[in-house]
Amino acid sequence: MVTSPAFLSSKGALILVLAILYPSAPALTKNSDIETAGNGMKFALPVAGLALNLVHKDTDGAWQLGASFLGAFGASRLLKEIVQEERPDHSGMDSFPSSSTASAFAAASSIQVRYGWNYGLPAYSMAAFVGYSRVAADKHHWQDVAAGAVIGWGVGQLVTSGYQPLPEIQAYGGTEGAALQATWHW
Repeated sequence: MVTSPAFLSSKGALILVLAILYPSAPALTKNSDIETAGNGMKFALPVAGLALNLVHKDTDGAWQLGASFLGAFGASRLLKEIVQEERPDHSGMDSFPSSSTASAFAAASSIQVRYGWNYGLPAYSMAAFVGYSRVAADKHHWQDVAAGAVIGWGVGQLVTSGYQPLPEIQAYGGTEGAALQATWHW
């Protein structure tokens, strides 16, 4: 179990996300603004995951996050080539599934599996916003977003394992003898 400061709890993180988004809520009335915010969040999620990896000195987590992100993106791009569904705005035949949503949900799923729901809940909320932004921008149908979410979630679940910090080892020595203490947190 990963412990976190109180301000990084799921409630605290959700409040932080809402506080950041609230001042810009009136500005998010046009579809292009929502699309821009969603595109930013699509990239902010894996960056946040990498920041968590750095905080925990967790290189395995970084590799797993990268593999889940790229795996979900690759799977969704392959399906786009096979299905050939027209986008709602008629801009192309690559609507199904949403690669943006797949990538966002892969990052969120990887964060949740690796570090728990305190980090996972805000990450899934942001991934859901990415999906919403794709529909609001008229780039995808709801079924495209739902399929992307399932792909991303599934790849993240398959590729990521729970975080297990390394044991802390301390050595003591003196004229009377020596001792070695190992502590493992899970």
